[in-house]
Amino acid sequence: MKREMGIARCGLACCLCSENDSCSGCNTGKCPEKEWCEIRKCTMSRGIGHCFECDEDCRKGILRKIKPYAFTLFARQYGEETLLDCLEHNEKNGVVYHREGFCGDYDDFEDLGELTEFIRTGRR
Repeated sequence: MKREMGIARCGLACCLCSENDSCSGCNTGKCPEKEWCEIRKCTMSRGIGHCFECDEDCRKGILRKIKPYAFTLFARQYGEETLLDCLEHNEKNGVVYHREGFCGDYDDFEDLGELTEFIRTGRR
């Protein structure tokens, strides 16, 4: 885990991404998707660094997907450091963020509450 990479604006875990060797994260301004990323444009227009800093509960762009939405809600409720602590703990206990591409253990959920509990405990 590259904890210093932190959490992306949208809630995804840059710190665990399999592409973090070639990507410096969306907050550096070097993201190749920065011109079209709806989340980046929205957070920048609001003067915030992450969706979890916003009071609005929206499902724009990638937040339509359960994983970034759950990570965003988790960080809003418990804080970014707690989210990073949980992700680090889970990784040490064998939870995989990306497995063969971009799907991993956090992607196999349809229920927001179950995913939130999995983030918190690393157990199903």
